[in-house]
Amino acid sequence: MSASTARPAMPWLIIIAGSLVAMLTFGPRSAMGFFQLPMLNDTGWDRSTFGLAMAIQNLCWGLGQPIFGALADKYGTGRMLTLSGVLYALGLFVMAHADAPVWLHIGGGVLVGLGVASGSFGIILSAFARNVTPEQRSLAFGIGTAAGSAGMFLFAPLSQGLISAFGWSDSLVYLGLMMLIVPLLAWPLRGNAKSGTQSRSEVEQSVGHALREAFAHKSYLLLASGFFVCGFQVAFITAHFPAYLGDIGIDARYAVIAMALIGFFNVIGSLASGVIGQRYSKPYFLAWIYLARSLAVTLFLVLPQSPTSVIAFAIVMGLLWLSTVPPTNALVAIMFGTRHLGLLGGIVFLSHQVGSFLGVWMGGYLYDKFGSYDVVWWFGVALGIFAAIVHWPIRESAVERGLPAAA
Repeated sequence: MSASTARPAMPWLIIIAGSLVAMLTFGPRSAMGFFQLPMLNDTGWDRSTFGLAMAIQNLCWGLGQPIFGALADKYGTGRMLTLSGVLYALGLFVMAHADAPVWLHIGGGVLVGLGVASGSFGIILSAFARNVTPEQRSLAFGIGTAAGSAGMFLFAPLSQGLISAFGWSDSLVYLGLMMLIVPLLAWPLRGNAKSGTQSRSEVEQSVGHALREAFAHKSYLLLASGFFVCGFQVAFITAHFPAYLGDIGIDARYAVIAMALIGFFNVIGSLASGVIGQRYSKPYFLAWIYLARSLAVTLFLVLPQSPTSVIAFAIVMGLLWLSTVPPTNALVAIMFGTRHLGLLGGIVFLSHQVGSFLGVWMGGYLYDKFGSYDVVWWFGVALGIFAAIVHWPIRESAVERGLPAAA
């Protein structure tokens, strides 16, 4: 192969820095479930109180995502990541010293949610998309998503170990201090939508025109509605699975093992998703992922539950956990390009986080009402089937652009 036809190299400094940020921002929020029971035992609050805080966190994450994505498109990804580290650390500090539910909701809910929103996958993957070729995009998304998965794998045992050694309050302080590393990693991702290698060929388009174009696009709306289901399923498990295992009599150490296994196999699933999505139909691939999730939950509920079944369930769910992220973000980039990818990807992610809000909140509310999580589990199974159906007709092609006035 000649030099003129050689495939461009990956921008590894950007990929590595962004992946480390994803690992740090995804890690603590994925371990929140370990703080639920020790916090409630000390404070006397009920699960609805904790569930509402985590629901607010997911909703603020979702509402902030398109806003911070648009700001990153305009002012630079690095600035948003710096803000992320500060907000995230402040939120964990407030949560650590919460002496009333309102401070739990402000710290663990609003501030942590905004901290995750300003440093989340959508913002980092948008920076990746602008600096790699379209042929490299799905793989780059898979690497970034796998890094977030690695954060889940690392922070599950780390959080539980900190809680055992120092208690839940001091552990949150230590995690907050770790978030202050994020601004140091932000520098290589300082570019905005007009920097990078891909954005230079993008059609200049106002935010208003980009939004009108997206909301008139059937495949985009279907993609957003399907991503709602992903949020519902993973947020419910993240927040309530450790408590659920305690309810069915499984030793607490298996909750740590399960969440660590989900994180570990999530790395494998995310990388595989990036490779598969580069070669096969992304909409069909997403449909099969959601069907597989529903099947996995069904088998876990109807078969005898034991430590072995918990481990098997964690492995399967880990492979499917964030495997939806690379093809979903890649589809948005294919449809509309990278000029407003932070904004348009953020809106799709807002749908994800509305689902997350409902998954976390319904888990706590319905548990307090019925004394069981069963209703929420089965609702998630039904939603998985719905998601598979809506992904099937999605078109994996660029939007047809005529004259701006005609659009």
